[in-house]
Amino acid sequence: MYTVHQAKTNLSRLIAEAQAGKEVVIARGKTPVAKLVAVGSSRKKRPPGKYKGRISIKPSFFDPMTDEELKDWGHE
Repeated sequence: MYTVHQAKTNLSRLIAEAQAGKEVVIARGKTPVAKLVAVGSSRKKRPPGKYKGRISIKPSFFDPMTDEELKDWGHE
């Protein structure tokens, strides 16, 4: 945990820590008020194959669209 003063003084280093995946908490006094995180780091990664066997696509999915379906999608 870093104070606001420490965060302002060491911002570049704290950004590098956040990019490396470390949790950076900034506090006013002893009260945590903010967390610095890298953009996109809050996104949970999906393990490959999680839905294997749960989803199926009918072969007709790959059939060409009808003229009506193409019109619905904005292709005339």
